[in-house]
Amino acid sequence: MDGVDQLAPERKKAQFDVDEMKIVWAGSRHAFQVSDRIARLVASDPAFRKDNRAMLSRKELFKNTLRKAAYAWKRIIELRLSGGFNELRTLVLFLSIGMFVPAIKGQGTDEQHQKWLPLAYKMEIIGCYAQTELGHGSNVQGLETTATFDPQTDEFVIHSPTLTSSKWWPGGLGKASTHAVVYARLITDGQDHGVNGFIVQLRSLEDHSPHPGITIGDIGMKFGNGAYNTMDNGVLRFEHVTREGKYVQSNVPRQLLYGTMVYVRQTIVADASCALSRAVCIATRYSAVRRQFGSKNGGPETQVIDYKTQQNRLFPLLASAYAFRFVGEWLKWLYTDVTQRLQANDFSTLPEAHACTAGLKSLTTTATADGIEECRKLCGGHGYLCSSGLPELFAVYVPACTYEGDNIVLLLQVARFLMKTVSQLGYGNMPVGTTTYMGRAEQLMQCHCGVQKAEDWLNPSAILEAFEARAIRMSVACAQNLSKFTNQEEGFAELAADLVEAAVAHCQLIVVSKFIEKLQQDIPGKGVKPILEILCHIYALHLVHKHLGDFVSTGCITAKQASLANEQLRSLYSQVRPNAIALVDAYNYTDHYLGSVLGRYDGNVYPKLYEEAWKDPLNDSVVPDGYHEYIRPLLKQQLRNARL
Repeated sequence: MDGVDQLAPERKKAQFDVDEMKIVWAGSRHAFQVSDRIARLVASDPAFRKDNRAMLSRKELFKNTLRKAAYAWKRIIELRLSGGFNELRTLVLFLSIGMFVPAIKGQGTDEQHQKWLPLAYKMEIIGCYAQTELGHGSNVQGLETTATFDPQTDEFVIHSPTLTSSKWWPGGLGKASTHAVVYARLITDGQDHGVNGFIVQLRSLEDHSPHPGITIGDIGMKFGNGAYNTMDNGVLRFEHVTREGKYVQSNVPRQLLYGTMVYVRQTIVADASCALSRAVCIATRYSAVRRQFGSKNGGPETQVIDYKTQQNRLFPLLASAYAFRFVGEWLKWLYTDVTQRLQANDFSTLPEAHACTAGLKSLTTTATADGIEECRKLCGGHGYLCSSGLPELFAVYVPACTYEGDNIVLLLQVARFLMKTVSQLGYGNMPVGTTTYMGRAEQLMQCHCGVQKAEDWLNPSAILEAFEARAIRMSVACAQNLSKFTNQEEGFAELAADLVEAAVAHCQLIVVSKFIEKLQQDIPGKGVKPILEILCHIYALHLVHKHLGDFVSTGCITAKQASLANEQLRSLYSQVRPNAIALVDAYNYTDHYLGSVLGRYDGNVYPKLYEEAWKDPLNDSVVPDGYHEYIRPLLKQQLRNARL
């Protein structure tokens, strides 16, 4: 019935303190309070309405985004909200603030910091990150844009020598940005010094017109209704631009580029957890509302969430959202650690940190994109409706599998690092950080899993050993196969698929280990830790099931132990079932933020679906436009005389 909380009975089943879980999810009590306050401010403000986005034209979408961004900034100033940029990002996903500012902070000189950062923080300039070109994305070293030094004018001339050198895809570039960090090949005295960053003013701060020599615009409609079409991804060409492209030689070590990379990829992993949890929240709530089959003696049909097939697809995604949240928290610590080391000219952990963040970015974004689509399928036909929130969520999120590094290319980078680490094992170079386990390669190559009954899989040591053994054995096998090639690059090309799988195994080990480390911390709240342990085991054992071939073929576990893992997994699904709704409630998402009729907090799905249908512009009239021109002649068999 309308107005009744349909999910209240489900919430009464919870075996843990939901409010405490909200704090665990947020990362701290303060973070929870801040995010909760902002979410409620946005949800209660009609200026942030978004339920009509799928019906707006492209121009209306973009103008609406500009309005929201300007209004959000106004509210941040009025309410004196701390951390304005993070909150603006929460309020409206707009522009490339998340790339422009970190690039300057991480790669600029003190002089550049003093000039540009205050302007960017105050929104007196709008910046974007112009790296990707029409012809080059992942291969940054192949960028074609040039910045040639002219000694007579003491200026750098920025030029797009080919069509494929056009900057292509930067968010915020098409219509909004006034400035950009442009990546171009630095050329002096005819010598190419490789790719460097240049701060370039693109548009006038008076009338927003492009500067002379600059051709700039939007690249056009993208996948999905609404979705990323609110963003003005742009195209940019330079015709010997000089005046605004001055270059200042940086005294910042080039290794600091990796610091910016770690920051951005850490943010992407956190976003993966957020996007996946939104989809899981929608699918979980709707699965508890939806009933199909199983009616006995005229009683109610079975809740879809009670079917084991639904649990087998949904609950691992629920566990993954929490796993990605916790590995994202750890990445924040890693970024701080890397930054401090870089500032002290300690570059020793950089290769490992780069490989770690590249791999986790790839792993989490791929799993999240696939997970969102799986959640749509879990919602049946209604999941295909825009009002479900899932089609737009998928369309908004899926580009993450490509930007900031194509996911397969990133995994191959991880694999190169793993192969180098394996090759140095016998020379006294001890692996560090997330590769420390490789220092026990000899032991892990020979160990045998000790699991004898299903409950043994609840032992964190048994899980970790299985994942470590699988990861090192796959890496060693790849290294051995590579050694058979006289040309290493030919070997990498031939064995690329195997190398990618080895990199995935390593990255999954990282996520599992960080989830287990989280459980070793002091976690307050009644029943919170036990339910997190259940989620951790679901995440790990589901991966064992999904990658069973790897675990068995490398000798990490036996077929019998694999069967025991599946048996334990089914038991864990039964244990998490009473807590499912409370676990997604712990995300603390407002209905406004979810933007889904299916994922409503009160579970009042069907009346709202019916209500939403009548909002479609096609229903503005009973008889559709085009009836007299096309339908009536067809029905009356008057097509010969109709003017089609």
